[in-house]
Amino acid sequence: MKDKLTEQSIKLFVKKGFSETSIQDIVDELGVTKGTFYYYFTSKEELLMNIHLGYINDMLTQQERILNDESKNCKQKLFDIVFMLISNIKTQGPAAKIFFREMRNLSEERLSVIIPKRDQFRFNMEKLVREGIEKGEFRSDLNPSIVTFGILGIANWSYQWFNPAGEVSDWEVTEVFVEMILKGVQID
Repeated sequence: MKDKLTEQSIKLFVKKGFSETSIQDIVDELGVTKGTFYYYFTSKEELLMNIHLGYINDMLTQQERILNDESKNCKQKLFDIVFMLISNIKTQGPAAKIFFREMRNLSEERLSVIIPKRDQFRFNMEKLVREGIEKGEFRSDLNPSIVTFGILGIANWSYQWFNPAGEVSDWEVTEVFVEMILKGVQID
């Protein structure tokens, strides 16, 4: 039931927003009582935190698996991370929208848990860009921090417009993005 409450909440938060969705809205959609909700969550904010943690922890786990694959060079790891972000829209798109849009509804205490995890994803990516520069796979005149923000901006904004059931596949979107990125960072 906890998973059902979370899934239904994600749908409602995407549709109506966190602030405009009540606990009553959530339980009404599932035909359960508020008592059921409070059995699993102490508050709507705790539920939001659960959604945030589930999303960012999953992204970090997948990213670390890619980064730790010693059989791949930096260019391939970059491709794999961008593909991971785009392909996850199929399953994580609504949670990603909530992650980026509703973070402002978390208390300072909860943000102090989420923000370092979000930043770790970025730092891991920046480390990959730096490594690519050091290994001569990427241009040496680049600012790794700005390049990283650019890559993550491109990939993360896709949650707003990319339709996994549309005409262009997640693989094709990734190929376009990475080609665009690498043309700007690759040594000729």
